[in-house]
Amino acid sequence: MKKTLTEDKILLKELVDKISILGDQKDFNNQVKLFTENALSKTRAEGKVIMELKGRDIMAKVFAEFLKDVEIIYHFNGQSFFTVKGNEATGTCYCTITLISDREGKKIRTTIGAVYNDQYVRQGNQWYIDKRVGDFLWQEKCEIHSSELQ
Repeated sequence: MKKTLTEDKILLKELVDKISILGDQKDFNNQVKLFTENALSKTRAEGKVIMELKGRDIMAKVFAEFLKDVEIIYHFNGQSFFTVKGNEATGTCYCTITLISDREGKKIRTTIGAVYNDQYVRQGNQWYIDKRVGDFLWQEKCEIHSSELQ
């Protein structure tokens, strides 16, 4: 059954949110299943490419390694906009990412302002990310105290 434009946009928003939730749970093996088999994931900070990955297997391994020392991951997805043309779509999603790590006995909170520009493809009746470019526009680090975590 053919989906309406509104239904497709809801499905794309759910896809983006599910990817964030699985990342927060460090369930990278299931997270990358929401990308096409040979998807491209590129991350930029201060205009420079800091990570470029192609394919689900590589993405799962690198995401796990990159975030292995992070105790808590929390994505907060904000405004998003999707354009659908048949079985292809594009989208822009704003996100605040919070990472809590232990560094030498101190809790460090890193907050990142990110914008994701995605290209999606529908395979069968399912949307997948085929290309994701994440721009980390700003970052803030600070020490937090245990009372702030409760």
